Amino acid sequence: MEENKPLAPFTTFGIGGPARWFAEAVSEEEIVEAVAWAAARGVPLFVLGGGSNLLVADAGFDGLVLRVGLRGIAVTEDGMGQRIYKVAAGEDWDQCVQQTVADNCAGLECLAGIPGTVGGTPVQNVGAYGQEVASAIERVRAYDLRERKFVEFTAAECGFSYRRSRFNATDRGRYIVTRVDYRLTPGGTPTVRYGDLSRALEESQQGRELSLAEIAAVVRKVRQSKGMLMVDGDPDCRSAGSFFKNPVITKHQLQRIGESGEKQPPSYPAEAGSEGAELFKVPAAWLIEQAGFSKGYRLGRAGVSSRHTLALTNADGATAAEVLALAARIVDGVESRFGVRLEMEPVRVGF
Repeated sequence: MEENKPLAPFTTFGIGGPARWFAEAVSEEEIVEAVAWAAARGVPLFVLGGGSNLLVADAGFDGLVLRVGLRGIAVTEDGMGQRIYKVAAGEDWDQCVQQTVADNCAGLECLAGIPGTVGGTPVQNVGAYGQEVASAIERVRAYDLRERKFVEFTAAECGFSYRRSRFNATDRGRYIVTRVDYRLTPGGTPTVRYGDLSRALEESQQGRELSLAEIAAVVRKVRQSKGMLMVDGDPDCRSAGSFFKNPVITKHQLQRIGESGEKQPPSYPAEAGSEGAELFKVPAAWLIEQAGFSKGYRLGRAGVSSRHTLALTNADGATAAEVLALAARIVDGVESRFGVRLEMEPVRVGF
């Protein structure tokens, strides 16, 4: 157990004050011990993964930060031609994807290059370039903080939807993910349905079929072109990736956006609403740019990425307060222009 541990180095933003107490668990037993320690002292608990979707307050966190460091990948056959990867929550996500594509198992190839750890993938249903982990997850193992026992959920029980699951919605803060099982298809067909990726693949294919590893490499190349790949020394990488979720709106709202701007916004069909309403997903990046916040826009030491308007960056030693001030200005600007209120994606800790 460490005291007053700086948290900024554990986040891709590189922002945030210290944790009053800090511990790293490398086994499920150590998770149970840390939880009991915090409960016995009435200390707030925050579970830290890869720190890639996180904004820590400048004052830090006045409680115990528990970093999940469980490691290990076990691969089994299911007897029906598919392969199950049982991956500990502390494993690096991109390295996990690299192993699956090297094994020629389809299902995660478009999620290459995303920073963070495996344990965070089911929490926000990580997705990119036409793929979501929800389509590959078989089972999630977690520690129930309320019942003080380990439980396992099938994919259906996780309640997955766009960037949501039971772990960050109905049961936010109740579970600590310790293992995720992915069901993948050996020799399966890659998922190629996203426009930017399709165009990039056409340039690389030159009339031949690409392997899963080659597709993952193209995904990383596209991510890097948008400043969404963690590269040492790249200022655009001091971010939490996509800072805003792509809003899901009604057909009426979509028509209003088209009427309020000079261009019709790009849109994609989304799942129908609870009352059967026709819904559409609109790129937040398009709304942000059309509202006047172009690439490289700055507010103090915080800025919009020079390569992607969806990412906010720690441009020059920014504080968490400065990042939130920039985010608030963008949210207000988009709402004023289009009547759509953007939702922030990163988890905020210590505020």
